[in-house]
Formats: sequence, structure tokens, C-alpha cells
Amino acid sequence: MAANVQQIATYLDKLGWDYRIEDEDDRIVTGVEAENLEDFVIVVQLDEDGRFFRLFAPHVLSGLPEHPYKAAILQTMLAISWETKMLQWEYDPSDGEIRAIIEFPLEDANLTEKQFNRCLSGLIQLVDSVAMPRLQEVMKTGKDPGNVELGERMLLSIQEQAPGLLDLLEKAMEARKRRGSFPNE
Repeated sequence: MAANVQQIATYLDKLGWDYRIEDEDDRIVTGVEAENLEDFVIVVQLDEDGRFFRLFAPHVLSGLPEHPYKAAILQTMLAISWETKMLQWEYDPSDGEIRAIIEFPLEDANLTEKQFNRCLSGLIQLVDSVAMPRLQEVMKTGKDPGNVELGERMLLSIQEQAPGLLDLLEKAMEARKRRGSFPNE
């Protein structure tokens, strides 16, 4: 079973994407316009005769080896990996390349179109909308602003799944604040 570049090319064709197949490396190179990343190149790499799938954005950040906030940047990348599904980060200390990557073994399973599309859209959304604004702030200030967007998504999810719960929680928090403070005398 496993996957092959022709199969993935058909998935990209259905999406109407332009791409380049590099048969000798068993990969496809494509890209997307993004809001927070100037050159958002995407590589689909198959290893182990198509039994291992990798989807990554190379060179997401540059200048890391000599950056004054290198430790904070790397720590933020790890935090983002912790807070998100699928997305991981790779750092090559020999040349300073930073990659955002989604990878997993296929072994004897097929890579379905639905799986591929989820990985592709997940990589794009997580890198461009979640990670890059946060990492750009860390590169400027050395401080991780945290994932405000994650908190907002959680609140929206609560609101959708349990209408009225947010209002109840807000009232409970206000009541707790009042119990914990003394009136001015």
C-alpha cells in the first residue's frame, strides 16, 4: 500500500494547486500565499518507499543561530508543539534552518485524501495564523505572548457546545471576586 507522489499530486490537482514533482527525491514542492510568512514553501516528502509521510514548511525562520532571543524562540516553538495537534518543529544547528513539520508512518495504510487535506490545511493554518505572529513577537521582544487565539477558540467552542455556560461562569467569577474582597470602609 503506502503512498506515492502521483497519488498526492491528484489530491493537489483536486484543490487546484500548482506544484513541482521531484521524482528523484520522492517529493512534491508547492507553496501558498500567507499573511505572516513571505515565502510559504510546502514540501510533501515520502520516505521508506512511501511508508513514511512528511509535510513541512522549510526555512520558516531565519537568523536563529546568532539571534539574541534564540532560547526564547526555541522555547516558544516547543510550547506551540505542546499546545497544538500534529505540528512539530525542527531545528538544524548546522545551518540554522527551522522547519514546521507534520509527519507520521503509513506503514501498510493508505494516505487518504481527507488525511492529506487535514494535514495540509492544518500546517498552513497553524504556521501562518498561530505560530508566526507569536514567534515574530518573541523575535522582537524576547517574551512569548502565549496563545491568545487558543483561548479565544476554547471560549467559542464552549459557547457553541454549551450555550449560556460562559455567562454562568462570568457571574460565578464575579461572585468569587466579591467574596474575596472587603468593602472599603
